[in-house]
Amino acid sequence: MLDKVDLSSLQDSMVNDDIRSLGERFLTVRQVTEALCEPLGVEDLNLQAVAETSPGKWHLAHTSWFFETFILKSFEENFTPFNSQYEYLFNSYYNTIGEQFSRANRHLLSRPTVSEIYRYRQDITQRMIALIKNNNQLDKIAPLVVLGINHEQQHQELLLTDIKYNLYQNPLLPAYLPLSETLERKRPDKLTAKQTLNWITFDKGLVAIGKELGDGVSADFVFDNESPRHQCFIPTFELSDRLITNGEYIEFIEAGGYDEPNYWLSDGWSMKNEAAWQAPLYWYHQDGCWYQYTLTGNIKVDPNEPVSHISYYEADAFATWAGARLPTEQEWELAAKEQPVSGNLLSSKTFRPVAATEKKALKQLFGDVWEWTSSSYSPYPGYSPLAGAVGEYNGKFMANQFVLRGGSCVTSDDHIRATYRNFFYPEARWQFSGLRLARSL
Repeated sequence: MLDKVDLSSLQDSMVNDDIRSLGERFLTVRQVTEALCEPLGVEDLNLQAVAETSPGKWHLAHTSWFFETFILKSFEENFTPFNSQYEYLFNSYYNTIGEQFSRANRHLLSRPTVSEIYRYRQDITQRMIALIKNNNQLDKIAPLVVLGINHEQQHQELLLTDIKYNLYQNPLLPAYLPLSETLERKRPDKLTAKQTLNWITFDKGLVAIGKELGDGVSADFVFDNESPRHQCFIPTFELSDRLITNGEYIEFIEAGGYDEPNYWLSDGWSMKNEAAWQAPLYWYHQDGCWYQYTLTGNIKVDPNEPVSHISYYEADAFATWAGARLPTEQEWELAAKEQPVSGNLLSSKTFRPVAATEKKALKQLFGDVWEWTSSSYSPYPGYSPLAGAVGEYNGKFMANQFVLRGGSCVTSDDHIRATYRNFFYPEARWQFSGLRLARSL
């Protein structure tokens, strides 16, 4: 168990509110990461099933590496690295910083041990708190600290999706957490009747999309790929009032959706055949019923819950079969921009999507599953990456990927917003990814 970090210095009456707020936000995100790892054993934290996932131990280390490399190294007086070898071991993809240990082989790093990584985290946390309180260059440090906080929240989500995939390789199908009564009570009552799919119309018009970067510190923080704010013309369209459910996806399967090439993009059809997809990831058919593996164990597929763990190719094929299409990211943002950010997010502790029960026209815009859009991940007009090594954070990935919107059941509540652009390769399925339909008018 880690020793508690001493925050008494942040309670000093001489510490201004900006410093206190930043320090508390930083400490909170560090504690959440470690709390998410509490159900995991040392063996669990070293698992990596495929190159796309990472061991939990690596996530714990890399998020500390980020603060050490981009902040402490530049601003701490008499900086000394915790371990000079960590800069290489836990660098993800920042070529400006230097070479990186092979991503596909992160599971081979049995040393440093998990306990050593926790000591590393504690050291970096304590030094960051001291730096935030005492540094006279807070205006330069604060934007990087906030970026690091948001970066760690991204890795909290990745930690959960990665551990789900890694545990799924075990034939015992162990649960990350047992389905306790507390977690189950937070889920809505099961719905027996099939839910109607309704359509919401949006008129054509010139719409402002995205957001300006701002100071990088205040509550309206955005990543650089969400900027600059710009005008887009959007033709009249319809958007489904909720996410597509498991039951609707089963209809697609039973109608031969995985066997009819006319529904599929060419690359998608090839990928489906190569990978032998016949259902969403984590689904299996037994005794005439569909089951799925979840973070809380094996359950029967609930027909009213949103379908998840499907690729862009599967989402697009379903939309074609349904006589519709995927929304563009601009259409999705137009629909979401005036909606409050609330839904089945990480704080709900359900750890899987839930059926729509909201009493409003547009449901499930935030949380449950990331929603595939038809938009390629490309720069907005006038986009410029951040200066320095952190400029590699988003910009260099703007090719061959698709945008997802809205967050998932394992996204932190204060991390998601209407302008947030997630992105993955079209074959990716290990994230909580699903779909909502759109139609042109």
